[in-house]
Amino acid sequence: MNRVLSSSFYKHCNRAIHQTIPKHRNETQLQTAGPVASLIKSRSVIRFRGPDTVKFLRGLLTNDIRKIGEPIGDKTANFPTPNVPTTSVTPIYAALLTPQGRFLYDLFLYKPPNSDTKLDTTGTGPASDPNQPFELFADVDASVLDELLATFTKYRLRSKVEIDNVASEFSCWQRYGSGPSDNSSDVEEPEAASVGWGAGEDGAAMSSSSEGNLGWQWFKDPRLACLGFRGIFPSNIIPPLIEADKETDEQNYLMWRIEKGVAEGSIEIPKGEAMPLEYNLVGLNAISFDKGCYVGQELIARTHHRGVIRKRLVPLRFQDNDGKVIDKVIPGSEVVNRESGKKAGLVTTALGCRGLGLLRLEEALKGSTALSIQGQEDVKVVASKPDWWPSDWLQDLQQHTAFA
Repeated sequence: MNRVLSSSFYKHCNRAIHQTIPKHRNETQLQTAGPVASLIKSRSVIRFRGPDTVKFLRGLLTNDIRKIGEPIGDKTANFPTPNVPTTSVTPIYAALLTPQGRFLYDLFLYKPPNSDTKLDTTGTGPASDPNQPFELFADVDASVLDELLATFTKYRLRSKVEIDNVASEFSCWQRYGSGPSDNSSDVEEPEAASVGWGAGEDGAAMSSSSEGNLGWQWFKDPRLACLGFRGIFPSNIIPPLIEADKETDEQNYLMWRIEKGVAEGSIEIPKGEAMPLEYNLVGLNAISFDKGCYVGQELIARTHHRGVIRKRLVPLRFQDNDGKVIDKVIPGSEVVNRESGKKAGLVTTALGCRGLGLLRLEEALKGSTALSIQGQEDVKVVASKPDWWPSDWLQDLQQHTAFA
């Protein structure tokens, strides 16, 4: 039987999912701490090198890797950093899928600066190395590093591409929190105002500019501006612009992502199981729909153009009936609607009183005040819609449900 839901229902859903949730003390401290940085030990670095690198990755990954080989022009995605060029190639976020369109791995791809954009040995002008090989570096999930390398090697066939593990040489960092990381892309910090040729010397940043060394710098996170800045740096240095008292544990970065509703890696986005569109990879700039074929493309394109996403990853908060936070929920816990008895979805990630859950949007929104953990009826689950979600995600759900 056809089921038509009134527009008042969806107005109620939008109000429920936008509700303001009281923040835990530690979360409040993170929000007000100003820019902080975390060494991301859960990520490792690999390198692709060779003339077929772009062609090879373009046929595998969900995003258009050709963009990373385009001329730089006047645009930049880097966080202004002492002693490095003010124009840089924009990093790309992408995923590798199974042939059936299920998620396998996510990658942040970086193109190191060419020698002609770096200082020569005198520090007065650009260097030059016409024999410099084309290479890309990727920030990947450390927990599946060996498997990921084996997968790329399997696909390489006769392509002229070398794939190397350089995890011992480089580390991944994230700079986030309130302040410039959470503002518009053009905001600069006072300490970063001196950049370019002839700028004041910063010893910690010299490896980003000197001839003969790989150059690394902070880049705006290619997924969302609110996530801050990301970068790969030599493991033997502390990245520039990190204040002595502002380096913090990686779990704070996880909490920052959870609050934004963003999963990362092959554990939070279950390898071989997750549907990329349900985990919001389109909104995170990981998928191109006009790049041509790639592994798993058929299902992604068909779902995007013809279907509707009824389940999505959303931020969760766990509390009791009095609104006090509860921190005893574990990943894999089932979320149910106490009033209807229907299953709403699963908790995929949990950290203290916060988490991420893959929930049916209709059930989650309609029952946002009646969600609980299966077997833990004293744990109330509050779902929220991230501010960065496109408005048409809920509109599409409304249109398809009305005629279901």
